[in-house]
Amino acid sequence: MLSRAARSASRTLVPAPGSRGSRQKHSLPDLPYDYGALEPHISAQIMQLHHSKHHATYVNNLNAVEEKYLEALEKGDVTTQVALQPGLKFNGGGHINHSIFWTNLSPKGGGEPKGELLEAIKRDFGSFDKFKEKLTAVSVGVQGSGWGWLGFNKDQGRLQIAACSNQDPLQGTTGLIPLLGIDVWEHAYYLQYKNVRPDYLKAIWNVINWENVTERYMACKK
Repeated sequence: MLSRAARSASRTLVPAPGSRGSRQKHSLPDLPYDYGALEPHISAQIMQLHHSKHHATYVNNLNAVEEKYLEALEKGDVTTQVALQPGLKFNGGGHINHSIFWTNLSPKGGGEPKGELLEAIKRDFGSFDKFKEKLTAVSVGVQGSGWGWLGFNKDQGRLQIAACSNQDPLQGTTGLIPLLGIDVWEHAYYLQYKNVRPDYLKAIWNVINWENVTERYMACKK
């Protein structure tokens, strides 16, 4: 079963007309571990800034944009609704992506997945090592800021690797259901790895929470 944070982050971002009074604001999810729990692979300083500053900013901005969007809906102001769409996408995507990312990591992570997920990886990529190499390469190759993803193509019943720019959400951009996301914005690694993104990507495999990724995969198949 997916975590409460993951479920809440995946709910509809734009409220229905007339629901302003009862709209529930988005909130910053708690981490399931301490800021320093992922050391030495990801430092406590990075985790604290990434979670309490960057993710919190996406949440606060999303709530503010939704308020303006709802006002525009109630006024029938289509011009403003259209103008607010980029802000909804960026801040909503940032909230969704990070809520997945935190659960994809664990101090007890690393190694390889087991069971059906491992078999699916072998089927769709040839081997776990080939999958790891491909997702790493795609993540290294993101130009500027963005994310590398392992997703599930529900129509084809297969795993796929994709990259998204900035905070574009995987499902809204590609139709793939997100299973594992790797944040390659510089704020995710610069304080520790400087501008050497490949070193960060090599380290992050030591804290991937395969139990969480497997939960997401099994939920997709139902």
